[in-house]
Amino acid sequence: MTPPTTPRTTAATQLQRRAVAHLAPVLPLLQELGGIFTADGHEVALVGGPVRDAFLGRESTDLDLTTSARPDRIEALLEPWADTTWDIGRDFGTIGARKGDTIVEVTTYRADAYDRQTRKPVVSFGDSLTEDLVRRDFTVNAMALRLPDLEFVDPYDGMGALAARSLMTPSTPQVSFGDDPLRMMRAARFAAQLGFTVDPRVRAAMTELAGSIEMISAERVHDELMKLLLAPDPRAGLTLLVDTGIADHVLPELPALRLEVDEHHRHKDVYEHSLTVLEQAMALEGPRVVPGLEEPELVPGPDLVLRLAALLHDIGKPATRRFEKGGGVSFHHHEMVGAKLVRKRLRELRFDKETIKQVSRLTELHLRFHGYGGPGVPSRDRSGGVDSQWTDSAVRRYITDAGPLLSRLHLLTRSDCTTRNRRKAAALSAAYDSLEVRIAALREQEELDAVRPELNGNQIAETLGIRPGPVLGRAYQHLLAFRLDNGPVGQDAARAELLRWWAEEGAE
Repeated sequence: MTPPTTPRTTAATQLQRRAVAHLAPVLPLLQELGGIFTADGHEVALVGGPVRDAFLGRESTDLDLTTSARPDRIEALLEPWADTTWDIGRDFGTIGARKGDTIVEVTTYRADAYDRQTRKPVVSFGDSLTEDLVRRDFTVNAMALRLPDLEFVDPYDGMGALAARSLMTPSTPQVSFGDDPLRMMRAARFAAQLGFTVDPRVRAAMTELAGSIEMISAERVHDELMKLLLAPDPRAGLTLLVDTGIADHVLPELPALRLEVDEHHRHKDVYEHSLTVLEQAMALEGPRVVPGLEEPELVPGPDLVLRLAALLHDIGKPATRRFEKGGGVSFHHHEMVGAKLVRKRLRELRFDKETIKQVSRLTELHLRFHGYGGPGVPSRDRSGGVDSQWTDSAVRRYITDAGPLLSRLHLLTRSDCTTRNRRKAAALSAAYDSLEVRIAALREQEELDAVRPELNGNQIAETLGIRPGPVLGRAYQHLLAFRLDNGPVGQDAARAELLRWWAEEGAE
């Protein structure tokens, strides 16, 4: 007797057909490989992310298969079929292979047990697909397509979770996260990447077990955090990490931004401000239009350095907050304190030296647009407007101090304006438009990307009659500052300034 058709079974059938259609380019190869394994008496199935992404209509670069065959037999079956094979992790049951442009990873069914103290699995091979699927992180990743007949296997209702865009674990969340606490960060990453919410039971377990994330290596935490930040909606994942307490252990500077807002609302919510700055910076990645510029500098997205700087630029505020007389709140030098905190945290998270250097430098510079003093520098007037006429000297220093980070600094500075006062926001945006036009004009005129004094080291030494050493270095730095302040003046004027400086200060 044929079971009655219900709206759910109809929807599932439609989704399955959609998935098969999405996999069409690689199905002949997968079915060919499935035939090889089944002819040898083994089960094999496409599993995990590729199946999930097929249902979602997303491209997946991975083709992960699981099989009843043991690693040695997997290798023996793959070698005559593939162009090349390699041992990804024989002890863990995984053999890789490439045929044409397609790469597959085939892993023996697993039924691991875990040491709850170190999270290291005691590798154990399993004998059934269902047993393998229950050890996976979420039900949406615990679906499979048996090969070669494309039978859909879904013992833990991953399809229902997928339809609800919800994350639930095949076993209880406490068991799943106890096996591997990194799965809690993976939940946040999927929230950011795929727009999924977490089941209330998953959220409760994440909160309960938040501290167990500390047994995970910094390298694995780094990888998940990086994927989260490069996702389409990092706010969703970051908010989940903060609300469950996991961020207290992996990125404590972020929840620390939730400064209490006093009853007079004398300062903005720094945590929400930082998330908004991140979103606004993301929106500026890629092509953009600046009035007066035909081709503004672009920051292709997703850009990890920009996103980290946007998220962390204000982390120095909690340590520098002061309540001033008259009801104001100040955060003096928070950019310098924040730069140090950025370096410390990113080093602990095992980010590379160049990323750490760039993010900390952007944090240090993010207030520079508002911080110049003297005539013609942006300053608030009585009407609330902004004077955007900077001196050439200030513009040169801005360019030189930012160096190769200038394009990102443009976006970070623009994004840092989260005021609801439309007139103030428009004035700041117009001022920065003007600054970018000025920078472009100065660069074209003076080639500021390679700015240097108009006398080189040998000429300075000859003029002053000195040898290489600290005094020559001081003289060089003075001429560089003179060049930044005055623009190109010619070698004669530079030499005269050098002699004036030497007479007053250099010979002391």
